[in-house]
Amino acid sequence: MRRILHTMSRIRQNQIKRNFEESGTPAPEKELSEVADKFDWLDKQISGIGFTGGTNERLVEVMTSGDFTYAIMEFVQRKTLPGYQRKRFDFERLVKDDTVPNFLPVTRYQNRAGVDDLELKGSKGQARPGYVSDATKRQWQVWEWEKQYDFSHQALVNDDIGYFEDVADKMGESARRTIEKYVSRFYTNVTTIARLVALGALYSTTGRLTTARVSTARMAFNQRTNARTEPINASLVYIVGHSGLADTAAQILNSTQVAELATNAVNVVSFTWIEDPYIVGTAPNLPWYAFTGEQNGIVPYVLARQQGRPGPLILRKKSDIEAVTSMLGAGRPVAPIMGDFESGNVVLKVADVWGTYIDGTEGNMVDNRGSYYSAGTAP
Repeated sequence: MRRILHTMSRIRQNQIKRNFEESGTPAPEKELSEVADKFDWLDKQISGIGFTGGTNERLVEVMTSGDFTYAIMEFVQRKTLPGYQRKRFDFERLVKDDTVPNFLPVTRYQNRAGVDDLELKGSKGQARPGYVSDATKRQWQVWEWEKQYDFSHQALVNDDIGYFEDVADKMGESARRTIEKYVSRFYTNVTTIARLVALGALYSTTGRLTTARVSTARMAFNQRTNARTEPINASLVYIVGHSGLADTAAQILNSTQVAELATNAVNVVSFTWIEDPYIVGTAPNLPWYAFTGEQNGIVPYVLARQQGRPGPLILRKKSDIEAVTSMLGAGRPVAPIMGDFESGNVVLKVADVWGTYIDGTEGNMVDNRGSYYSAGTAP
């Protein structure tokens, strides 16, 4: 109890000092001394202990052998260890960024065809009328994504090893991790996969990741056509795969000859490898995907954000406690770390806003001409 009263005395003295410093004047020693005397008197009243007959004698607390054992075996040796390092998914190159003004669906149009070819016109003949294909309509919208975290006031005060110091970083990481999983599901959901498989050999296969299979996927992209069956530039740029395919991708990219053949065939395959740690698979049947780049004018997937909200926000609930005691001053708000009135909880929330293309038949695939899928089940 004596330690608690001593701590309260120091807190009150610091508050007085701070109040006077804010007004530009030093705190009077008389007021500080009065605070110390009041808490000293309160200590004696609670404990029932008074001074002895001697002028220099009073009861004091001492550290026992048990206290030394605790200090050496537990308190002095207490510290935190580094946490796990999260594997990151660099999805930004796979999606087109767009912003929307509110939470209503927005409409975008893309011209996916040219106009008619010219026709031979004989002497005194008339040119036949042509037509222009309508642009393709797509809509996407954003939604709110949030999570709340509660911490007790006592836990924060007792945290003498800084365990909660990195809470904000962890909350930001949770927002990043959520959006990474969200983007990964753009192409790993069953609706998108079924759509690519239904389009045939130019959009899907079952083979595992090899040099020959990447060449097959590249040739499939080279045969893509627009809405009027005219050839378009849809080159393979990215291979996105299961984490277990990292070495396979590195071997393909670093081999001067075709890695799977015992010949001197030159390896002409090139791509940018992106590891997606959220793709599910069991070796050796590991799926992989191929995508074009936005430089081809093809938008396979889109990640929409609300204007003015480019990233997550970490919010804190304002404490609804107000100090009205004579010790702290009447009607003064307390520090937010005091938490709420009922339980003393300190409430934090991480909030973000994002969305994508909305369509029940295509999954979240804006344009199938920019994707290629392999189940990785066949040798």
